[in-house]
Amino acid sequence: MSNFRIPAITVSDEVTSALSEGRGVVALETTIIVQGLPAPVNFEVASECEAAVRKSGATPATIGVLDGRVVVGLTGGELEQLADRDRHAAKLSARDLGLALASGTDGATTVAGTIVVAHRVGVSVMATGGLGGVHRDAATSFDESADLAAMARTPVLVVASGVKSILDVGATLERLDTLGVPVAGFQTRQFPGFYLRESGFTVDWALASADEAAAAFLTHRQFSPTGFLVANPVAAHQELDRTRHDEALARALSLVSLQGVTGKDVTPALLAEFARHTAGVSVQVNRDLVVANAALAGEIAVSLATIS
Repeated sequence: MSNFRIPAITVSDEVTSALSEGRGVVALETTIIVQGLPAPVNFEVASECEAAVRKSGATPATIGVLDGRVVVGLTGGELEQLADRDRHAAKLSARDLGLALASGTDGATTVAGTIVVAHRVGVSVMATGGLGGVHRDAATSFDESADLAAMARTPVLVVASGVKSILDVGATLERLDTLGVPVAGFQTRQFPGFYLRESGFTVDWALASADEAAAAFLTHRQFSPTGFLVANPVAAHQELDRTRHDEALARALSLVSLQGVTGKDVTPALLAEFARHTAGVSVQVNRDLVVANAALAGEIAVSLATIS
């Protein structure tokens, strides 16, 4: 017989208590920490996101795969282990979880990977920076983030600042529509463009408060098995200057094309060029928006726990 590892999920005592007592819990991804942001900013952001969730009255549940097991509620020490470059943590989408667990591979979970685990243990709200989407060359490359398909089959509310402007925003919104995933702006009908408050696209629905978001999601679940996207724009005083943004975007897209970067490497390469061209300002914007999203997700989770 093959000696496969038995997949296991370890839920921290804090998260277990919150779930058993019916209190709000917010799932947090780890790709932004392990692969998305440079050190030491990555660990600072992880702490700030968890603090923002706690300040909202909810319990944070940072998710990753360590030593062949899924951990829901990583400690600071466990997160440092996961981010250790010598461990070569993989980027894990939903499709990768079984393979990673069976082989004992360490990994950081994407939005798709995170919401699948969150739903498995009973967590209904997640916060991230930006949702994955349809890439600009998808007509020929067929490159589309698995986040979209995962949201179509996983009933978790995700708070994100739209999708990164390096993607095809219009096509992404069309796919979410086709997949039956509701998209609502938080106090706006303008769909955010991650670094920018407005992407140039509008949405049909706007939510006035965290309570309204929770009520809409709870009602949505009575009619549909899909997830729910709350698009929360970065604060006006924190967004990237539009001219600087457009220059960085043009340079990043040109660089990736010239270097022939494809697949999973595209987004990290584009974001790295953004950071270089903006002298790190884009990293600060990323930091600001993801912490704000964690705070809003915490408020929604608390409201959801109250009314459900």
